[in-house]
Amino acid sequence: MTLYVFLLAVGSISLNACAQIALRKTMLAVGGLPGSLEGVLAFAFAILTNSWFILGMTCYAVSISAWLIVLSKTEVSAAYPLLSIGYVITAIVGALFLGEHVTLARIAGIGLICGGLTLIAQSA
Repeated sequence: MTLYVFLLAVGSISLNACAQIALRKTMLAVGGLPGSLEGVLAFAFAILTNSWFILGMTCYAVSISAWLIVLSKTEVSAAYPLLSIGYVITAIVGALFLGEHVTLARIAGIGLICGGLTLIAQSA
């Protein structure tokens, strides 16, 4: 994998992580699913017009486009394990931007996932 493809993959993964954060911000702003049909329509409208939702979907669209370029340049078995970087990015941004509590157990779990996926990537 070339440096260009690696950086494009990391960019795609970072955008995907940002999309997750934006969608979490959407749900914090909009709230939970209501119980009535009228409430569901208002809920859907609130989501679709929320700026965080629009940002999240835009991040997803650009992320997918970049990922398609990555897959055109390298094998999926080599590229896919890089997605574990997303766990790290999301945990850090969630802690810093959303004030989420990232426990030592969560950090250890993310480390195990990344370690396992690194082993997979090396064998590809």
